[in-house]
Amino acid sequence: MRVIEKFVSVNGEGIRQGELAVFIRFANCNLRCVYCDTSYAFNKPKYKEENIDEIVEYILSTKIKNVTLTGGEPLIQEEIKELLFSLSKYDIRMEVETNGSISILPFKDIPNVSFTLDYKTPYSKEEKKMDLNNYKYITKNDTVKFVCGDKTDLLRSKEIMDQFNLYTKTNCIISPVFGAINLTDIVDFMKEYPMNDVRMQLQIHKVIWDKDRRGV
Repeated sequence: MRVIEKFVSVNGEGIRQGELAVFIRFANCNLRCVYCDTSYAFNKPKYKEENIDEIVEYILSTKIKNVTLTGGEPLIQEEIKELLFSLSKYDIRMEVETNGSISILPFKDIPNVSFTLDYKTPYSKEEKKMDLNNYKYITKNDTVKFVCGDKTDLLRSKEIMDQFNLYTKTNCIISPVFGAINLTDIVDFMKEYPMNDVRMQLQIHKVIWDKDRRGV
C-alpha cells in the first residue's frame, strides 16, 4: 500500500474532532478539487510501499484508539478492504475519510468502521463525480461534510441535505474553504433557514499549526 505519512495528532475535523487519532495517509486521488490542501498526496507523491502487517503494527504501537485512514483517496488503494478487516479485529475505531465519489457499499459489512464522506460542492469543480447512491448506505455512525467556498455552495449543500433527508440519516457538517468565505456568512445562512442538527466546523489543525504544515 502506498503510504505518504503516518502520525499521531488530534482529529482536526469530524465527529471526533479534538480527540487523539493515528493517521495513515495514502497516495493518489481520483479527483482534483481546486481547494485541495493535500495535493502532495497525488502530485508526484513521495510514498513508501507498506504491507498490511506493517501498517497494523504501527497503529497498534501508538496505543491510540481512533484511527483515521485518509489521502488522497484511501478507497482506491487495492488492499484497503483487507486492511479494514485486519484492523476490525482490534479494539479501535476506524474512520475512513473519502471524497464521496466512490461507493462505500462494499465496505459496510466491516465492523468498527465509519465513513466521513465529502460532498464536493460547485466551488470544488468536481461535483459531477459524486456518487449519490452512498446516501442509501450511510448511518448515524457516518458523516457527510460539505466544504463551502461561497453562498452558492451553502445553498447547494442545503439542497442535498433536504433531497436525501441527511439530517435524520447521518451527521452533517459544513466546513469553510480556508480563507475563501467569511465564517459569519455560514452562521447567518444556518440561522436564516434554520439548519437544525447541522454543525459548522473549522479545521482546528489549521488553527493550532500553520495551515500548510504536514504531519499534524
